[in-house]
Amino acid sequence: MADLFLSKVADLTTTNATTVYTVPTSSDSAVPKILPTTAIIKSIHVANDSGSADTITLTITRGSDVYAIETVKAVAANTAIEVLTQPMVLQEADIIKATAATANRLHVILSVMEIT
Repeated sequence: MADLFLSKVADLTTTNATTVYTVPTSSDSAVPKILPTTAIIKSIHVANDSGSADTITLTITRGSDVYAIETVKAVAANTAIEVLTQPMVLQEADIIKATAATANRLHVILSVMEIT
C-alpha cells in the first residue's frame, strides 16, 4: 500500500458544475499500472475573493447518481470556509464537483490522500 497526498484546486469561472477531483480507476493495462484507489478527503476549503457574497453547491457523482455534500452553502464576501468537519472517504471513479452561483468569485481547494 502507498499513500499519496494531493492538493486539487479549481477556480469556478462559470456557473456550470466543475469537476474538482476524480478518484483514479484501476487499470492493469495502463503503463504504469493503476492500482485500486481509495481517497480520503481531508479538507474542502472554499474562498470567495470578491466583494459580494456567493453560494456554492458541492456534489459527489457515483456512476449516474449524484449526492449532495453541501447545497447552496453561503460564502461571505472576501472570506473562506471549511466545508468538512470530518474526513470523507471516496471510492474509485467518484467525482467531486463544485457549482458556484456566480462565476469568477469562488476558489475550491481539496486536500486528498489517495491510498493504493
